[in-house]
Amino acid sequence: MIQNPILPGFNPDPSICRVGDEYFIATSTFEWYPGVQIHRSKDLVNWDLACRPLSRAAQLDMRGNPDSGGIWAPCLSYADGLFWLVYTDVKRLDGNFKDAHNYIVTAPSIEGPWSDPIYVNSSGFDPSLFHDADGRKYFMNVQWNHVSNSVGGHPKHPAFDGILLQEWHPEQGLIGEVKNVFPGSSHGLTEAPHVFTRNGYYYLTTAEGGTGYEHTVTLARSRDIWGPYEVHPDLHVLTAKEAPDNALQRVGHGQIVDTPEGEFYHTFLCSRPLPGRFSPMGRETGIAKVEWREDDWLYLSGGGMAPALTEVPPVVAERRSVVATETNFEGADLPDEFQWLRTPYPERIFQLTGSALRLIGRESIGSWFEQSLVARRQEHAVYRAKTTIAEFAPTTYQQAAGLTTYYNRHKFHALMISRDGKGGRVLSIQSCAGDWPDGALSFPGEVIPLSDGAVDLAVSVDHDRQQFYYRQAGDWLPIGPSLDASVISDEGGRGEHASFTGAFVGVVAFDQTGQGRSADVTRFRYAPEGS
Repeated sequence: MIQNPILPGFNPDPSICRVGDEYFIATSTFEWYPGVQIHRSKDLVNWDLACRPLSRAAQLDMRGNPDSGGIWAPCLSYADGLFWLVYTDVKRLDGNFKDAHNYIVTAPSIEGPWSDPIYVNSSGFDPSLFHDADGRKYFMNVQWNHVSNSVGGHPKHPAFDGILLQEWHPEQGLIGEVKNVFPGSSHGLTEAPHVFTRNGYYYLTTAEGGTGYEHTVTLARSRDIWGPYEVHPDLHVLTAKEAPDNALQRVGHGQIVDTPEGEFYHTFLCSRPLPGRFSPMGRETGIAKVEWREDDWLYLSGGGMAPALTEVPPVVAERRSVVATETNFEGADLPDEFQWLRTPYPERIFQLTGSALRLIGRESIGSWFEQSLVARRQEHAVYRAKTTIAEFAPTTYQQAAGLTTYYNRHKFHALMISRDGKGGRVLSIQSCAGDWPDGALSFPGEVIPLSDGAVDLAVSVDHDRQQFYYRQAGDWLPIGPSLDASVISDEGGRGEHASFTGAFVGVVAFDQTGQGRSADVTRFRYAPEGS
């Protein structure tokens, strides 16, 4: 069976395309470098990382991007012997303005090489590229209206000011008139346009209602790509907004794909909120089987609009078992599950020495520019992570390194090795439990003196609680109180409409003196419940 979410713990805005008998899904990772991940599958059940196409400074530099900025809604397609990836780099999130720049990169195969970006426009976000049967190409995106009183989507119009469409040519760029072809439905907050054709219709699928619990997939169609578009008789194809008990919530924003067997599926963004409605795994990628009916409209197979936890795959496949992952960082490359924040120059913040991951202390935890934090996504409600800081010799309390559960600059817990005011090496917890916008720290629990040498650090997360542990030549010992893990979620702190990335767990170092004090990490293990 296909188990939703099909990409657990991976960020959403899923764009899907099929090339032959292979499916490819592009998802955003926002300000986590390299911004986009593309996964591949032959059965819609098991997915492997195919590539991270934006891997160098010429393609993407997110230093200074705000939390939950960066890459929004990448769109992947295949035409003319090339993969085409369209993406937005969001430089401002707050207030009336959205500074959102749209680009296109291409590659002859999914592994690359991916081209330098072609700039397209900055009129809004969620770009998409449609390849028509006559060879013409069309670019679309949300038009963002900053001259409005709907900051934060209240009221729902007019900041989300319809879907813009314009012809685009690989050599000439945007050509001809730009037209607002779809103002959206009464549900509002219309975004994420994708066009496909069938039986003489152009179908426009959009996301509406925002990425919270009112989220939807809204479908419209027209005989002409330029419109006018009529909306689906049920307005929405997928949503859980009227199904508060459905296991998958916040359903919306996806794309349609057909199979070689002639079936159809629709990807979607979703979350698996835990009791109390908090989503530590963030917005994840799901898929639902859909069907065409006699009226030439698309419907969720089996009826209703809320997708299920399982779907029947197009071919027989067995899902892989849940396993723990562990690395000793002895290779030349960072393991695929790890990412870092914003910078296209990772050698400034970490190095692989052949025996360790060397974190080079830069700016503070939560910096938008140069932060030495290497982490992996939380994919499970219950897990244990542990690491070994083999070598770290701070000379001042302004230098620290350790283990963190991290969402963004105002939502994290960190178990840090540092120095106290008397010059002794110590271990303590530094937390920011959702304090937005100030990001004030708290220091729960005691300060533990440490001797020289390696220190093992661990964290156990169980739904809405987490506990740090440490050991140094002895048994594991708890440190500090049980902490609120629910704040390390989309809904924590500032809330879901400004928090898109999901939770991470990883290692971090900073050096407020500017001297770049390093810490060597020789082990990291992530063990989900049942592994």
